[in-house]
Amino acid sequence: MDYEHKAKAVADCLLSYRRDESGWKVCRKSNDVVVSWRPSSEFPGNVYKGEGIVSGSPENVWECLKPVPNGLRVKWDSNVKKFELLEQIKEDISICRTVTPSAAMGIIAPRDFVDVILVKQYEDGSISSNDDDSSCEGGHLCVCVCVATNVIHPFCPPHPGYVRGFNHACGCICIPISGEPRKTQVSSFFQTDLGGLLPRSVVDSFFPSSMTEFYSNLAKAVKSIKDM
Repeated sequence: MDYEHKAKAVADCLLSYRRDESGWKVCRKSNDVVVSWRPSSEFPGNVYKGEGIVSGSPENVWECLKPVPNGLRVKWDSNVKKFELLEQIKEDISICRTVTPSAAMGIIAPRDFVDVILVKQYEDGSISSNDDDSSCEGGHLCVCVCVATNVIHPFCPPHPGYVRGFNHACGCICIPISGEPRKTQVSSFFQTDLGGLLPRSVVDSFFPSSMTEFYSNLAKAVKSIKDM
């Protein structure tokens, strides 16, 4: 499998979601985040978009979000129990396994996901996965684009005790806010086939609430870095 090609293709896909404002329907809104959804074109489910402002510098927000073994993500994200590096393809592309705990009062059993992950940091205002001259909305510097999608990897067949789930183009984009160095705009996208025989109503209620919790926990994690 050409992991590099797939990673760059999913980055383009994710950035197109951010630019395309059509068809999104708000399903949850709080002081911290607005969560919207629309039907996915990649699998028989929905793609969810979160838009929120996190109080913290882009550097601190990224420190909490970056997908690395033994990083901060497993400490604050209630949906990430374990994160394993399976193979480093390039400096910015890796194959990883993410383990999630049971959820929805045990209705959703523990899952694991195997994804190719692309991380890009930009210093010149560009937001393209292919380093062209596309620019961030409003011309702001884009600190980080982190995207992932499911792959098959020989080092990681299905594990007993876990339902294998499949992420489709998902990830986070962190963008500084002009004139607000201690605030960061965070856009997140999730479209996940959880696998198993879950009722559609359980899946449709899980993601909006989970994404709201994601932003709340991220804000707390960033604040803990500021307070250190």
